[in-house]
Amino acid sequence: MRFRDFPATITISAVTALVSALILIANQLPTAAVLAGFIPARLQQELLAPDIWAVPAWLTPLTTLFIHASALQIFFNVLMLVITGQRTEQAIGWPQFVLLYVIGAFAASAAYALIAPMAMWPMLGMSGALSAVIGAYSLLYGQPRNPPIGPFSARTVHVFWLAAAWAAISLVTALLQTPPEGVSRTMVLAWGAAAPIGGFLAGLGVARPLFMWHWRKA
Repeated sequence: MRFRDFPATITISAVTALVSALILIANQLPTAAVLAGFIPARLQQELLAPDIWAVPAWLTPLTTLFIHASALQIFFNVLMLVITGQRTEQAIGWPQFVLLYVIGAFAASAAYALIAPMAMWPMLGMSGALSAVIGAYSLLYGQPRNPPIGPFSARTVHVFWLAAAWAAISLVTALLQTPPEGVSRTMVLAWGAAAPIGGFLAGLGVARPLFMWHWRKA
C-alpha cells in the first residue's frame, strides 16, 4: 500500500488514529467530546459559557471524526477504512474520495440530529463517514444479482438491498449496545443506527456521480 496510490485513505487513517490515540493517552476524551464532538443540541442553542472556546457547532461533524471513545473503536474503524478505502479511492480518485468522506460525515450528523435534535450526548468517531465509504465500495464493486422488479432496474433493486442490509446491521449493532447511564435507548439508536445509515445512504447516492466525475475525460 503505497502513499502515491492511496494518499487520501492513508492520510485520513493515519491522522485519525494519531489524534484519537493522543486524546485517549492524555485523558482528554471528555473535554474533546464536549468541545469538538457533534452534539445536536448545540445547533439549536448555546450550551457553553461565552469564555469557553469550542469548535463551532457546524464544524463538529468533521472534528468529531478524530475523537474515538476507545482504542478498540479506533482500530476497527481505521482497519475498515483501509480495507474499503483503497479500492474506493482507486475507483473515484483521491479528491472525490475526500469529498465522499466529508459528505458521509455531514449526512451521518444530519441523521442523528433529525432523530434527536436536542440530544446532549456527543456522537464520536468516524463511523458515519466510514459508512459512506462502505456504501460507495459496495455499490461500485458489488454485482447486481437480483432481477428487476416492475419499473425498477436490477441496479436499483441492488441499491435497495444494500441499504436494507446495512440498516439491519446498524440497528442490530445499536440494540446490542448498553446505553450509558442517563442515556435513553432512542438516543443510542439515533447515533448508533441512524447516523451510520445516513452515511451509508449518502455513499450510495454519490458513488456513481463521483465515479463519473473522476473518469469524465477518459
